[in-house]
Amino acid sequence: MDRIKTTEPQFDVLIVGSGISGGWAAKEFCEKGFKTLLVERGRHVEHGEDYIGENKDPWELKFRDDVDRSLADERYPVQKRCYAFKDSTKHFFADDVDHPYSKETGTNFEWIKGFHLGGRSLLWHRQSYRWSAMDFESNARDGYGTDWPVRYNDLARWYDYVEKFVGVSGSKEGLEQLPDGVFLPPIGFNCAEEEFARRINDLYDDRILIPGRCAHLTDPQPIHTELGRGTCQSRNQCQRGCSLGAYFSSQSATLPAANLTGNLTTVTNSIVHSVIYDDSSGKATGVRVIDAVTKETKEYWARVIFLCASTLGTTQILLNSVSDSFQNGFANGSDSVGRYLMDHLCFAGATGEIDGFKDHYYIGRKPNSIYLPRFTNLKHDEEDFIRGYAFQGSGRRKGWNDRLGEKGFGADFKESFKTPGVWEINLEGYGEMLPAANNRVTLHKTKKDKWGIPQLHIDARFGDNDKKIRKAMMDEAADIMKRVGLTNIQTYNTEDSLGLGIHEMGTARMGRDPKTSVLNGFNQCHDVDNVFITDGSAMASSACQNPSLTYMAFTARAVDYASTLMKQGSL
Repeated sequence: MDRIKTTEPQFDVLIVGSGISGGWAAKEFCEKGFKTLLVERGRHVEHGEDYIGENKDPWELKFRDDVDRSLADERYPVQKRCYAFKDSTKHFFADDVDHPYSKETGTNFEWIKGFHLGGRSLLWHRQSYRWSAMDFESNARDGYGTDWPVRYNDLARWYDYVEKFVGVSGSKEGLEQLPDGVFLPPIGFNCAEEEFARRINDLYDDRILIPGRCAHLTDPQPIHTELGRGTCQSRNQCQRGCSLGAYFSSQSATLPAANLTGNLTTVTNSIVHSVIYDDSSGKATGVRVIDAVTKETKEYWARVIFLCASTLGTTQILLNSVSDSFQNGFANGSDSVGRYLMDHLCFAGATGEIDGFKDHYYIGRKPNSIYLPRFTNLKHDEEDFIRGYAFQGSGRRKGWNDRLGEKGFGADFKESFKTPGVWEINLEGYGEMLPAANNRVTLHKTKKDKWGIPQLHIDARFGDNDKKIRKAMMDEAADIMKRVGLTNIQTYNTEDSLGLGIHEMGTARMGRDPKTSVLNGFNQCHDVDNVFITDGSAMASSACQNPSLTYMAFTARAVDYASTLMKQGSL
């Protein structure tokens, strides 16, 4: 990839961020013939070559893939709480010392960050679910949050479009609350999951357990193999990077596609300080950038700007982009930038043991979950809370590491560790968090990072409805397990988990009214028409499904809209 050393030339499009949204924006603009500059704040990551943890066995890693405790405590006190933070993956997590943020007293929001080319597309859990018609209508139905300026039908063909390119494995179920898509063959259940699904499906009329829908290639099509992508090998080391390209990432799919056009220029180690606004034209003209290594400053210019720096990354840029026209942050005439921060309600559910299958163990290590779609408040609010939740989880056979706390000695005790334990099922709820104006991020008045940029200051808490959903997820998971005959059921509800869903959304939300929202129905800023935002900050609600597939659909749709206006000369 080219590395720009000067501020010239001017580009048609400038994209900030190279993760899931930024990668898609780059692919779409480049394939439409636009000269595109992609600006990434972190280091370059070469597909395959820089996946330094890939294919290593536990015994090849000093602490069997655990991170040295002193290093984790000193440099990664927030990042270490992420399930994917391992010795083999820690280089894909942002150092908390070099990339700090502050929190209001009483807030425990954990910001999980990955600053490098590809961003968190190298770290995501790849669950890929469409939102439903209900999800885009909920705000209008119950009055919480601004009405979405789009409906499911506006996105349906874009879901089709991105699913085909991404390669989503899944099963068609005909559920209104979880629309079917363009699927490759699903990654199925293991034996315990299959039995658990059978019991649920036999007992309940209103719920069904299905294989998780995930961005893994089970039957690669030409659109995938032409980019060098291959079949998933069920290694379940996905966050280490996959040189096979079997799971979707910017490195495996969108950036290679963009580079094939010859229209993409990429700059890394380039931290966007702010957006440049021209008062006379009412347009954004470019961005100010700080070199992450040398701290040299420069500017890049373009006709159109797409901000895809992740929810909080984009918000930091917007709030730091002050001018005579926007004294409280770029495109912030509504005072909505930074407000309505949401994350999914998770880390609440139950585990239980399922009898049988003691002669079965794993075939491979399938990198996928089970999924129990939402079944509450579908038509109206019949519960004592509004919105709803779904369950994700897995079935596994307990191993020696589950017994590390046991006491014993002698040869027989040691020998017993060779025998696997019982099969265990985990159901973890994923609930919808309501948008609230007081859940927000601002810029700290005095604290800055090492590049002189004001730190984000986060003030966010679970509301009463959120807490009700969390308890319902825990209680219902246990009740399901009890009803279908599981034993040794244990519940959990980790209340200091805000942010650990890693689905932060909402701080530059879409809406119909410029007085209460930042973006219109095409992800275009109400206040500045040549700036678009298509990462999680654009979301007006959170639904209960993983949001990444929806980010991709919104991005492809926004690029189509913007490129049409550019070709017409009106943008």
